[in-house]
Amino acid sequence: MTHVLVTGAAGGIGGAIAEEFAAQGAFRTLVDRDPAAFRRTGARPGTRTAIRAADLTDPDAPAAVVEAAWAEHGPVDILVNAAGVYPSLDMTDVDAPAWDRLFAVNLRAPVLATAAFARLATGHGRPGSVINISSGSAQRARPGGGPYASSKAALEMATRAAALELGAHGIRVNAVSPGFVPVASDCNPVSAQYAAAIGTNPLGRPGTPRDIARAVRWLAGPDASWITGEVLRVDGGSSTGALHLPRIWQPDDIRATSSGPVPAATPTEGHTR
Repeated sequence: MTHVLVTGAAGGIGGAIAEEFAAQGAFRTLVDRDPAAFRRTGARPGTRTAIRAADLTDPDAPAAVVEAAWAEHGPVDILVNAAGVYPSLDMTDVDAPAWDRLFAVNLRAPVLATAAFARLATGHGRPGSVINISSGSAQRARPGGGPYASSKAALEMATRAAALELGAHGIRVNAVSPGFVPVASDCNPVSAQYAAAIGTNPLGRPGTPRDIARAVRWLAGPDASWITGEVLRVDGGSSTGALHLPRIWQPDDIRATSSGPVPAATPTEGHTR
């Protein structure tokens, strides 16, 4: 039986990932800071589920949960680092405690959990798969999101670095980067104004936690056995470009200038890349 460890498993995306692997018959170790939060997801301890409480801002916690899961329930085959926080924090308001907490959860915890997983897997001569949950913010910052974007950009590089070093041991390390996925969250609220602005993408709908969970399950599984160091963007196509921007030239303007040179931009006209 496959053993899957999911951090942030009481959250919207983490919970969907846990449910996706449950449907595949996996044994799950589900980790979150508040065990009571699992009541919302319907997760219950049993023959195929173990629940562990952990505060991932504690530098010892990521390795401890991996080591305990391995010792108590057998070798871990798949590690999913889904825990994350995304506060709204302007760069002018950043202080050391806020920055350190953000990076402790979003970057340090997945790196330390991956390191512990890799030590155990290589020590036992076992292959494994790690999936980190990134974000489209890793490629595109927004007002109030600079620190969060920085943490996810760093996580994507850490994903590639780990993949480079661990591939020889049969351990694949990849990331899934969700687009906008509405979830009910007390610790990571999203305003209606932000949701309306960010929800535009070529496929015309926001994502769902299950969209992300399916991608995680596929990327962690045997059908993706020759993929490592990649970031799979599951975002309805929003990373392809800026769908909400107007055309530089309207069709009538293009037709009007098709028989002659295109007029040069005046100082009042803007250019986009």
